Amino acid sequence: MATRLKLISHKLCPYVQRAVIALNEKGVAFERIDIDLADKPDWFLRVSPLGKVPVLTVNSDKGEVALFESNVICEYIEETLGGAKLHPQDPLQRAQHRAWMEFGSAILSDLWGLETTADAAVFESKREAIVAKFARVEAALGSGPFFAGQNFSLVDALFAPIFRYFDVFDELTDLAVFAGTPKLRMWRAKLAKRPSVQAAVGADYPKLLRAFLVRHDAHLLKRARKAMSASGA
Repeated sequence: MATRLKLISHKLCPYVQRAVIALNEKGVAFERIDIDLADKPDWFLRVSPLGKVPVLTVNSDKGEVALFESNVICEYIEETLGGAKLHPQDPLQRAQHRAWMEFGSAILSDLWGLETTADAAVFESKREAIVAKFARVEAALGSGPFFAGQNFSLVDALFAPIFRYFDVFDELTDLAVFAGTPKLRMWRAKLAKRPSVQAAVGADYPKLLRAFLVRHDAHLLKRARKAMSASGA
């Protein structure tokens, strides 16, 4: 029997990861199809109006339907699939979660600038923006272990790929992003151990991310080399 759900993906994309995590949390079977975003196949452009991943294709009575935009995909997963609930039942709390998901997407926008810029001033402005946003998240966190307490949610699925970036960045240089956020550090550590989060990327993720930084002549690498030189390493 053919897999009902197909997720069109890219190995580094954090937006793909949130959809993979949600699907893993639901315990449903799906086929993941990785593509090269630098050489997008024609069939992909036909099903993705924005030319972006992820795209989730679903078999229906009218044939195969393509859903695009990660938050839309995650909402569909939550509304149609069984398993643990990933949104609060209370409408107000659910709306708050959706708002924090948008906030997380704003952090990802800053991260894109942080990892792709070769300019020191732009890099520092993005780093400061991320620090400021993380301070707001820190203030919103409770006692944990997840965003809203004991239950894993779509907010957790969104922030886990954000934290994953720093697993690689921290090996390169200290960006002092989490210095004043003890709750965030505990949340990050908890999410890193979650099976659904671990399975969202392949073992080659760190290598691929480093190669991405090299291709963009990222200032992050220059900063890392400078720190190594200063330490005498």
